[in-house]
Amino acid sequence: MKTLFLQAPSFDGFDGGAGSRYQAKREIKSFWYPTWLAQPAAMVPGSRLLDAPADELGVQQTLEIADGYELIIIHTSTPSFATDVKFAEALKARKPGFLIGMVGAKAAVEPDATLGASPAIDFVCREEFDYTCKEVAEGRPLADVTGLSYKLADGTIRHNAPREMIENMDELPFVAPIYKRDLKVENYFIGYLKHPYVSIYTGRGCRSRCTFCLWPQTVGGHRYRTRSAESVLAEVKWIKENMPEVKEIMFDDDTFTDLRPRAEEIARGLGKLGVTWSCNAKANVPYSTLKIMKENGLRLLLVGYESGDDQILLNIKKGLRTDIARRFSADCRQLGITIHGTFILGLPGETQETIEKTIRYAQDINPHTIQVSLAAPYPGTALYQQALENGWLKDRKVISLVNEEGVQLSALSYPHLSREEIYHSVEVFYKRFYFRPSKIWEIVREMLGSWEMTKRRLREGVEFFHFLRSHEA
Repeated sequence: MKTLFLQAPSFDGFDGGAGSRYQAKREIKSFWYPTWLAQPAAMVPGSRLLDAPADELGVQQTLEIADGYELIIIHTSTPSFATDVKFAEALKARKPGFLIGMVGAKAAVEPDATLGASPAIDFVCREEFDYTCKEVAEGRPLADVTGLSYKLADGTIRHNAPREMIENMDELPFVAPIYKRDLKVENYFIGYLKHPYVSIYTGRGCRSRCTFCLWPQTVGGHRYRTRSAESVLAEVKWIKENMPEVKEIMFDDDTFTDLRPRAEEIARGLGKLGVTWSCNAKANVPYSTLKIMKENGLRLLLVGYESGDDQILLNIKKGLRTDIARRFSADCRQLGITIHGTFILGLPGETQETIEKTIRYAQDINPHTIQVSLAAPYPGTALYQQALENGWLKDRKVISLVNEEGVQLSALSYPHLSREEIYHSVEVFYKRFYFRPSKIWEIVREMLGSWEMTKRRLREGVEFFHFLRSHEA
């Protein structure tokens, strides 16, 4: 079947790609690559990957493009689900013969609710959906496709047997050729990465047990299944040779540094290729590994600090203490490794005192840039179950995780701390972190070194102040 893999029209600046971290509109307009769709697209001949938000395509334009296809596979998420359903209905109203499916953690965890949301949705793919999508596109009878839930002619729902996890990750084709073929690389912009950049996965799954993190608890699992170093380096080599405009490679595995000997092996290969790269890391990587990575082209680490309170870190099963994270941060500073630090407000155990403690902690360890999110109880996570059991959700239901403009909302509240207090602590956090003389001078100094960086930071500054104003309102 002629297949369209689709990130449907959504919020302006909606970061659809970073599914496990921040499915909302960012403070500064940002877009991650839709890698989860690019992977099955690489396995279906004649398919196309369309990222409507990144391409700034509206509903009508996207519908017109979809006309040329038979099978439409939409990546959805809890925050974007309502708008994704509306778009699926618009597709069916335009062309009733479309076969429409949904993929993503939301669909995997709640297949009945997803299928029941609208007659326009014909099937959902559960678990890892790469081969499930491929087999549907090949025209196999739906009853024979494992990992699939679908509607029968009478409207009842059938759930096929689950699909096994992919063990040999090297059997998956590269996603970079799909990026080059179907996407506009210049549309993908992240404030802390060089532009243009490319992000790829070198493995799936995460050994950490963080109660809030979506993908390991729903699709990827807690076993880190990896591509060989040879496979990773071959794709990077392809990017370097075929996408010469790319200035940085981002490895978006949940925790790329979990397998340190492998990370070091890949780093040495990247050093030989002469590329600049970044990755996600837990704040416990030893100095020796950091040094090897830095000497071989590492520029930045994206680090989830989450909280400055050790009891909260224990509550969410982070597997990290603040003293270890402080030492790691000092090591990075000594080696000249830039850090983009992420923090979450409103996690179990949060109080006004712990919020203050986290703000001071962030100021002390002083990442170059930060992202402050609100605790999001995604269905399928341990945090969601906790919230239901403890009455942290209004009327025992999940309220909207984003508003109509795509700005993240606070879903959790506690007897001692309201969701409004948690929500407005975000702008307080940002102001106290960035509006310090030392941080302002750090940014100015960075701008003075490059006219390109000056233009970039000025644009980001305008967007950031707009975010603060809208957030306060």
